[in-house]
Amino acid sequence: MRPSPLLVGVVTLGGALGTLSRYAVTQAVPATHQIPWATLMVNLSGAFLLGLLLERLARTGPETPARRLARLGLGTGLLGGFTTYSALALEVHDLVGTGHLGLALGYGIGSVCAGLVSCAAGVVLGARGVRSGAAP
Repeated sequence: MRPSPLLVGVVTLGGALGTLSRYAVTQAVPATHQIPWATLMVNLSGAFLLGLLLERLARTGPETPARRLARLGLGTGLLGGFTTYSALALEVHDLVGTGHLGLALGYGIGSVCAGLVSCAAGVVLGARGVRSGAAP
């Protein structure tokens, strides 16, 4: 199955906007000591928003062309470009390389675990909003 040019364009545009948003966060959040706070912030907020988005879409109706466009444009594109687990891997590598093994392990494992919790919180909030009658 070949993706339509519209879907490719929406994912590409979303990815570009997500990447620019991540860059803005990295410029706004100063690096302190060895902890890369900007990467942690974008990954946790992105995981939360992805959980929220996908849960809302799943609970508010069947997949339609418009909902697929929203899911791919916002989820795969925008939030996929916003989050950066490749930067997390590089930062863990750099921490190990500079002799901060404990910090590297804590940051790497903590980031992934906190990302799972953030995503789960988004799912819970997305489900709660639907049950309370909130608009999708």
